[in-house]
Parts: sequence; structure tokens; C-alpha cells
Amino acid sequence: MDRIRIVGGTPLKGQIPIGGAKNAALALMPAALLTDQPLTLTNLPDLVDIRTMATLLAQHGCAVSPVAPPNGHEPASTLHAKRITSTTAPYDLVRRMRASVLVLGPLLARAGEARVSLPGGCAIGTRPVDLHLEALKALGAEIELEEGYIKATAPKGLTGNRVVFPKVTVGGTENALMAAALAKGDSLIANAAQEPEVCDLAHCLTAMGARIEGIGTSTLQVSGVSALGGITHRVVPDRIEAGTYAVAAAITRGDVTLLGAPNELLTAVEKVLVESGVEMTAEGDRLRVRADGAEIRGVDVMTEPYPGFPTDMQAQMMALMATASGSALLTETIFENRFMHVPELTRMGARINVHGASAIVRGMPMLSGAPVMATDLRASVSLVLAGLAARGETVVNRVYHLDRGYERLEEKLAACGAHIERLPGNGG
Repeated sequence: MDRIRIVGGTPLKGQIPIGGAKNAALALMPAALLTDQPLTLTNLPDLVDIRTMATLLAQHGCAVSPVAPPNGHEPASTLHAKRITSTTAPYDLVRRMRASVLVLGPLLARAGEARVSLPGGCAIGTRPVDLHLEALKALGAEIELEEGYIKATAPKGLTGNRVVFPKVTVGGTENALMAAALAKGDSLIANAAQEPEVCDLAHCLTAMGARIEGIGTSTLQVSGVSALGGITHRVVPDRIEAGTYAVAAAITRGDVTLLGAPNELLTAVEKVLVESGVEMTAEGDRLRVRADGAEIRGVDVMTEPYPGFPTDMQAQMMALMATASGSALLTETIFENRFMHVPELTRMGARINVHGASAIVRGMPMLSGAPVMATDLRASVSLVLAGLAARGETVVNRVYHLDRGYERLEEKLAACGAHIERLPGNGG
């Protein structure tokens, strides 16, 4: 298993390009199952999770092929599910990535049946799919759980209905939205997730011929159509990648410009960083993040559904707060096991005490390099960030998590002066 070695203490200076959003792409790709026409996605990130989803879609009969993008430099793929050849999403593929469950709604809507393994992914909590299933039941699906699989059928087809989520769920909203797009009649999805990735999916579906109102709000109204067509759609830039590199600039007290940053989607992260003492200047799709000479102060943070502070940025912010002056209280309201990076950060000298869903971080002038173990995607990158700021050498083990969500991480950081390299696995 590969490792990443970092020698910290160098302020980052330079430019970092921001790629397409992983979380948006993983919902857009299954949308190809809704039509027999080709769907071309540009600005598609080259990540392990994207390749896993492509393999899963191929299992269902969807051809996935790289194409030359219109602007000549953004990666792109065409997905063409001319015919659904299998409605089973097998355990061996689904266990690798939780987003695999997003094939459930499209398969059910187009083929009238789906057999999908219960999903895997990062070990950051139970994240049950019961909200997905209740939404599909409301649309007329009959669902059974058998031998670790979700068996869903719609013998009379899906029918529009009122779907009310008891709590906000991004994946549940996306599954319900895709299923409702081809259902007979009108659907209302209440307490829908408002994340930019959900909006990106809704805009793509609308361009394919779906009739959706209320995009960007907590209430989505969908009028089902009989068929959707093929289009070319650009994946929205990755706000989590942008936020992560903004923290990288801050934690190293550097000066970095993010290229292609979705500035309008970073409001919550930008607010916290500015409050902590970071200077941020937006100009079009460029975002300059300056912390050279700054005294970073502790800031309290609570994760919330969009437009609140994203749970996917909590670990990175904790690493920054570990180097701040004063104390910070970080409260996690989305996932129950998302402090798994705390023991590894404390190995590097961070002073963190966890009390239930909150962590008190008492900042200190300098972290120390150490061998650490990655537990999930965002925890992995928080350890890289800490290593960039630490004195001495840090080796991050089990970095396959990183490859699921960050494209060319070492290359992008090294281009800004970081002393970082990937080491081949040692069999552990």
C-alpha cells in the first residue's frame, strides 16, 4: 500500500488548479442509466471513485469511453446506456464506494427493477440507506432486503408522489430526483438537500428533458416525463478540493491562488478562514489565499447541511486549528464517527479533546512530524495538511483513501514548494 512522505515547514506559494467535483460526478454518472442516448460529462475528475463508478455502470450495460473535450484540456467521458443488460449491482463493486447506491433510482425508473448490494465506503458512521428506500417506496417501489442486497421492483412503474425526508440526505435526494424524473405524474420532494452537487444533477437532468422546479431550495417539484435525451454537461468545480487547498495555504502560512475555484460555493469555509486571520481575495474564478505573516486564531466551527459549513471540511479545519493561537470548538452534526483523525493528529502533537460530537482544539506553535495512519478520505488529507506544517518528517500510511477524492495531490502541492513524495507500498 502506498505511503506519502512529507517534510514540513515550507510555506506554499504558487497556483493550484481545481478540478471537477467528485461528489457531483458520482451522481451525474448514474444519470446516464436514465436514457438510451449518450451523456457526455466534461471536467470529470480522474479519481479511483470515478473509475469504480464507471466499472459499475459497465456492469449494467453502460459504455463509458473517454472523448476529446470541447475546450481541449478538460478530461471528459461519454456514457451510453443504450440498453440495460443487468439490473444487479454486485457486492464486490458496491462495497468499495457508498455512492454506488445511486444506481438504484435510475435502474428502478428505467428498467422497473434493481438489485443493489448494501454499500460500503469510508468508515465514518453508519450512513444508512433507509431514507433512500423510503423515498422510492413513496414513488411506488416495492423493496425487500435479502442476503445483503436491496431488491427493488416497480411492477406498475413509478408514480409521482410526495416525498418528505425526515432529515436532509444528499444521496437520498439524488436517488429520489432521478427516479421521479421518469415517474408518471408529479412529485414533490420536501426537505431536499440543497448542496451544489444536487443542484448540478438537477440542472443536468433538466437539460436532458426533465421538468424540475425549485432547484437550489429545500422543495423540489418534479413532473415526470416518458423519456430523457443525451447532452453534454460540465461537472461543477470541486468546492471541497478548493477548500482543502485553501487550508493548505493557511496552515503553511503561505500564499496560494486557486484556479477555477467555485468561489460562490465556498462562502461558509471562507467565512471561517477569514475569521481566523486568513486573507482571501476572489477575482472571477481565481481565489487568492494569503496567510504569510498572519497570526491564525482559533475559531469555533459547526458542520451543517449546505449552505452551512461542510462536514467534508471538518478534518482539514481541525488540522488548521491545531496550529492556531487560542482554542477552537469543532462540532460535528452530520456523521457520528467523523473524529477518527483525532488520535493521528495527537500523535503529531495536536492538543485535542473529544466530548461526544464536539472536539476542543488547543492550538500550539508547531506540530511534529510522525508516522500516521489514514482512516478515511478527508481524515487522510487532514494528516497531509498537518504534515505540511509540522517540523520534520511525516509519513501518511494507507493513502488509497486520498486517491478516491484528490487528483494529483502530491503534484499540485509540490508545484507550490511542498516537500512531498509518494513512496511505494511496503506490503502493509
